[in-house]
Order: sequence, then structure tokens, then C-alpha cells
Amino acid sequence: MSHLDPSTDISAGQRSQAGSPLEVLRIFLKLGLTCFGGPIAHIGYFRDEFVVRRNWIDEHAYADLVGLCQFLPGPASSQVGFSIGLMRAGYLGALAAWTGFTLPSAAILVLFAYGAGALEGPVGVGLLHGLKLTAVAIVAQAVWGMARNLCPDRERASIAVVAALIILLSAASIAQIGAIVLGGLAGLWLCRRNAAAPSGHVEIPVSRTMGLITLGIFFVLLAGLPVLRSLTGSTGIALLDAFYRSGALVFGGGHVVLPLLREAFVVPGWVSDDVFLAGYGAAQAVPGPLFTFAAYLGTVASPEPRGVAGAALGLIGIFLPGILVLLGFLPFWDSFRKHPSAQAMMRGVNAAVVGVLGAALYDPVWTTTVHSPRDFAIALVGFVLLVAWRAPPLVVVAFSAAAGIAVALL
Repeated sequence: MSHLDPSTDISAGQRSQAGSPLEVLRIFLKLGLTCFGGPIAHIGYFRDEFVVRRNWIDEHAYADLVGLCQFLPGPASSQVGFSIGLMRAGYLGALAAWTGFTLPSAAILVLFAYGAGALEGPVGVGLLHGLKLTAVAIVAQAVWGMARNLCPDRERASIAVVAALIILLSAASIAQIGAIVLGGLAGLWLCRRNAAAPSGHVEIPVSRTMGLITLGIFFVLLAGLPVLRSLTGSTGIALLDAFYRSGALVFGGGHVVLPLLREAFVVPGWVSDDVFLAGYGAAQAVPGPLFTFAAYLGTVASPEPRGVAGAALGLIGIFLPGILVLLGFLPFWDSFRKHPSAQAMMRGVNAAVVGVLGAALYDPVWTTTVHSPRDFAIALVGFVLLVAWRAPPLVVVAFSAAAGIAVALL
């Protein structure tokens, strides 16, 4: 990351006058309708829109902002968009950016949730199975790419393997949290020699007081929602807690939310594995953040509220922790990110995340989806299209759905 002059900060990177929330909403709505390809592609779209075309933020400031959002738990591309909206038009601009980028894909997935139950007969069964096979290819690609980037040495590869073993061999509901915590502790011990503090200067106009308040809210909800859930017995609180806890523990990319959401929704019987994976496959075909998968789950989950109200609860629950922790870290990030212990810990956490996702690739994605050589062939072609041919996920979704229908009709 390029070094910035100490007088240069992200707020100074805004080269045009402050805009309005409506302007921010209009631009992010366009991006929410057109941004396919996952968080890395989204970050590229944002750079083209706000650094190159509109000159809202300079190149160095944008790179530092991306580094911050990749460090924190939560959906990185949504956090980058939220921050740009914040810098452009204040807190209303941040809300407008999140709304415009999130609602298109959420609306599509809610419609899919309502229509999926009507898919009957060989065509419907084949389509849903093809979407599940899409999930095999997508998650395998995520594991492959993350392992290459986040586990390049034997220390981090070993952390990833241990994390996967913890998940695969333990039936405890806290196994995923434990694997991530142990990964961070192992990183402090094993990854210090690889932890190089970045240069640069990051500052966004969020006060330290506001940062402390939002961090406090983040931890109060994380600890308080389970207590409130047990005291009230409310199914709405239970759903909010499940979404919030999943969103609060996602490090390393949107695909990591898959095992967390499955633990929260499939294990207690709120959603079946087949319905879960069909929705996850459909989520690959829509633009915008992968976290909008929560809108689908909120619509189909068995506890009340369901439908549109459940979708809204899912979106709020899963995105809120990432936004709170982003606002909490912004005032302190510049000093914290340069601390060697923080760098080492996050290297260990990211390696553990690879192991958690690798375990999820086997169970439930593989074990509940690949039942025959034909299934394996479809998933393999999808994986090669993604990795070797760099095909957009939408192409793989279309191929897998068509192949699933063809196999069901044979």
C-alpha cells in the first residue's frame, strides 16, 4: 500500500464538494443492479466509479479504506460502499449507499424464495439441484483462492488444517467460534515473523466517542441477544440473534458466512439443507453482496416472522454488526493496524477461516449435493469455468441449472 503524506487522509481524498443522500442512493442503486462477481469485483467497480470517473476519493485513500474493510469482520464491499457514502453525504449518505447496493439482490432473492416452492416435477427438481451444484463449484473456488492467498506458508496452512479438523470432528455448536479464536491465538504465536505493518495514513470523520459508542453497541448486542432470546422465548429475537451472530463472525469474505448460517438455521431445523443450498446457489446469480442471502433465509425460515418481514429482519441482523464494528474501528484504525501483534493475530484468524470454509465444502455442501458421477461432473465443470476460464458466476449458475434440468429429464 502506498505511503501517504501525514497531512493526507481519506476525508481529504474527497475532491468534489459534498453531495446529497439522493445522489448517493442513485449511484449505488445502479451499482446494486450491475455489480456481479463477488466482493473483489465489487471493489473494482467502486474504484472505477468513485476514484476514476467521479473523483470522489483519491487512489491512496481508497486503497487504505479497502485495507481497513478487509481487516474487519463483515462484508468488505458493503463496508467500503458504506464508508464512501459516509464521506460523501454523512450518515444519511452511508445509509443511502447501503440501501442502494443491497436492496436489488435482496428483492430478487425474496422473489426466488416465494417461487421456489412452486418448482415441481423433473424440471423444478433439476433446476434446484443444479443450483445446489453451483454452490459446490463456488465454495470450492473460494477455498482454493483463499488458501493460496491466506495460507502461503506451513504455519498458516497448519492453522487452517487444525481449524478444519475441529469443525469436522466436533459436534459442538461453538466449534466454529472456537476454531477462529484458536486461529487468532496461534497467529500471535506462529505468524509474528510474517507480520509487516503497513504504511499510510487513514482518517475518516468519525469521532472517537462515536467509535466507542458503536463498539459498545456491537458487543452489547453480541452478548445480550442470546440472553434476551432465552428470557423472552421470542422467535423474532431468536432469528435476529442467529443473523447477528453470523454477521459478527465473518472474516475473509462473504462465502465464510455459509457455515455460520448453516449452523444457525439448518442444525435447529429452521431450514432444510436442500432449501438452504438451493438459495445459496441462487445468491450467486444476483448482483450485489452475497450477504443478501439472509433475505432469502428470513423469507423461508420456519420461525415467525417469515416472508418480507423475515427478510428485513435478516438483512438488518446480518449487516448491522459489520457496520457497527466499521464505525467503531474507523477512528482507531490508523494506529491499530500498524501493531505487529494485530497483524499476526489476523493472519492466524484468516488462516482458520480457510479451514472453516474447507470443512463446510465437505459437509454440508458436498455430502448433501454430490450423489452421482453426473453430479460430480457438473460441479467439476463449474469449478473449472470459475478458476481456469475466469467465467462470471452468473455463467456458472446458468450452466449448472441447465445441466441439472437436463440430467433430471434423462
